[in-house]
Amino acid sequence: MDVGEFRRRPIWPWLATLVVLGAGTLVLVAQAQAHAAAQEEAQRRVSATAEVSVAAASGIDVAGSAPAPVIVEAAAGEAVVPAGVAADPAWAAATAGRTGVPERAVRAYASAALTVQREQPACGLGWNTLAGLGAVESGHGTHSGGALRPDGYPDPPIRGIALDGSASAAIADTDGGRFDGDARWDRAVGPLQFIPATWERWGADANGDGVADPNQIDDAALAAARYLCASGEMTDAAGWRRAVYSYNHLDSYVDAVAATANAYAARAAG
Repeated sequence: MDVGEFRRRPIWPWLATLVVLGAGTLVLVAQAQAHAAAQEEAQRRVSATAEVSVAAASGIDVAGSAPAPVIVEAAAGEAVVPAGVAADPAWAAATAGRTGVPERAVRAYASAALTVQREQPACGLGWNTLAGLGAVESGHGTHSGGALRPDGYPDPPIRGIALDGSASAAIADTDGGRFDGDARWDRAVGPLQFIPATWERWGADANGDGVADPNQIDDAALAAARYLCASGEMTDAAGWRRAVYSYNHLDSYVDAVAATANAYAARAAG
């Protein structure tokens, strides 16, 4: 191929590639920015309650030493995760009592971790890591004085700021307002603060109701678990930090989740 032939090639394929890459970058930036307000409040809560150890400060997950969830196989027709894996209610109640995490949230985090353990045994994700995410993102669905209902939905619903470009990257509506109530701009939603554009790829139906909804904690926890494990094994400090950093690109965020996850593991162990 001579130089003249190369110059005659149309430029639009290259421009299209740049547009696609740019759009993907905006979504990642917006995902990080959408977490910021909730994170600031949650970090104040973490600093007041979490027992920060040397391991936590260096971002080491202690999932391996955290008490493992007890598995209960689902009865036919029971609404649980599609894989038929659920955390034992007695284990969840005891763990909630020791950690202060709402029992409904413990069940969601543990069932998601158990499901991913079957799907991706090498990942090494612990329930306490998901609990750390849930604490930092929304206080387990209790952000701004709300509560997590028995069906796994926060009351009132949790909505982030409109991603309209004024305080974040601009992300136009991708879900018709179905999940975030905004038909013009995307917003981070639910107990684990998914942007609808991200949910389109990672959405999961963990409670078996036929709908993958980021507002529902079982669905959100399973989606977050798969999102984290997509970064690779989480069985050492480097892998764990890489996975959590992929969820929100801030080292301070990773440190806050690590501190909280370690504190929950320690409390659960008694």
